[in-house]
Amino acid sequence: MGDSGRQIGIVLLLPRFMRDLGTLLLMSGFAGAGLTLWLGLVWAPSVSIDAFEAPIAQKIFYWHVPSAWAAMIAFTLLFVGSLAWFVKRKEWGWNLHVASAEASLAFGLMAVWSGCIWGAAEWGVPWDWTDVRLNTFALLTLLAIFLVLGRRSQPDGIETRDTFATFGIYGFILVPTTYLATRFWQIRHPGPVVATSEGSLNSDMGMVLTLGAISFTLLVIGHTICGIRLTKMESRLIEIQDIIDKEGI
Repeated sequence: MGDSGRQIGIVLLLPRFMRDLGTLLLMSGFAGAGLTLWLGLVWAPSVSIDAFEAPIAQKIFYWHVPSAWAAMIAFTLLFVGSLAWFVKRKEWGWNLHVASAEASLAFGLMAVWSGCIWGAAEWGVPWDWTDVRLNTFALLTLLAIFLVLGRRSQPDGIETRDTFATFGIYGFILVPTTYLATRFWQIRHPGPVVATSEGSLNSDMGMVLTLGAISFTLLVIGHTICGIRLTKMESRLIEIQDIIDKEGI
């Protein structure tokens, strides 16, 4: 009985722990992201004025790269959740699918709009439709829009979940394609400069970028944990509403 009581206590405390963890990660991520933005704008050095048409606009790099990194994490979690639901019918998999789809949309849009700002200043146009990486990432963001808005417009059910989970699974192919695009099909989007033989960042720039990557990682994980809790609450409210409707209360 003692062991059973402890196990029950752990189960009861777990939701609160996850809630507190999600909130802690989310707030820590927000603080770090704000610090990253401030350091990137007022402290971190810009690039050589001879290397870019708009060297000042390059400072958005410290926001653009971490947000794209966080979006890739979210899309990976989306794949895991979609696969867990479609193959194993795990409820946690569907909750992860829903939460990570919303996180994918949020961070995907961050990366897109920040990239458009830089592109407009550097290239003279916010978007280049001939650049493979830009277009594959745009397709990922459009997929997130479809999953989020589509789920909200359809009644919950096995067929609905299977349909959206399928998109989450097969859409994941765009993640490695986007990563490899600047290595094999580089047109306008800059190539990798971190941990490569082609280029590197100086210590100040690297420090701010590392802070941004860590902060946005905390932010996307916290966002997803809180999203899972919200999805569970929505499901519970739907169940309660169905009971009320059946009972005629």
